[in-house]
Amino acid sequence: MSETATACNSARRSETARPEWRISDGLTDYETALSEMEARAAAIRAEGAPEQVWLLEHPPLYTAGTSSKPEDLLTPDRFPVYQTGRGGQYTYHGPGQRIAYAMLDLKERGADVRCYVHDLEEWVIRALAHFNVVGERREGRVGIWVARTGPGGNGREDKIAAIGVRVRRWVTFHGIAINVEPDLSHFGGIVPCGIGDANLGVTSLVDLGLPATLHDLDVALESAFAEVFGPIGRKV
Repeated sequence: MSETATACNSARRSETARPEWRISDGLTDYETALSEMEARAAAIRAEGAPEQVWLLEHPPLYTAGTSSKPEDLLTPDRFPVYQTGRGGQYTYHGPGQRIAYAMLDLKERGADVRCYVHDLEEWVIRALAHFNVVGERREGRVGIWVARTGPGGNGREDKIAAIGVRVRRWVTFHGIAINVEPDLSHFGGIVPCGIGDANLGVTSLVDLGLPATLHDLDVALESAFAEVFGPIGRKV
């Protein structure tokens, strides 16, 4: 285990923090989701509202993080583009991709943003392991990656999950996006996360030959969250 993992593990869980677990059916408008996230984050700090993990899907859209470059938006008229306060660069969201927004109180969880991002990565890695997918971190590349080692892989690495966070008054929002069965051609309208290397692309569980559903991933995410962050509370 790395020094980072050990350090984060020591402050990972709170005895009292048990976030609500929320799953929305259908497609959730991005602006609606952003408004609800910000309201919950503010209420957690100001009123002691429960933390929340919110699983949902968005209609096709691109979001621009705080480090995004205009030239990385290749087809600006293809889908709506939203400027967002999360870290990172351009990301695609759309049907078949599970979004997990996490509104957690870092004052109850070690007050360490670096460890929080590490734990988000670990959450994704452990969830993917339920499907026998080896998700990996890569130095200098945000998100979780899969090495294409099978026939035709040719040393290629593909991104299967994106991570983007924002922290306000020690409360987190935004979170992770895992590709289950999105239309991968939709990523062609951007340079995902600013990485244009020809040997790096995007993939999904279904693209890897796994007939998984959003529900299948939700079960894995719930189990992995409990391992990494601690127990959940009520389901809403």
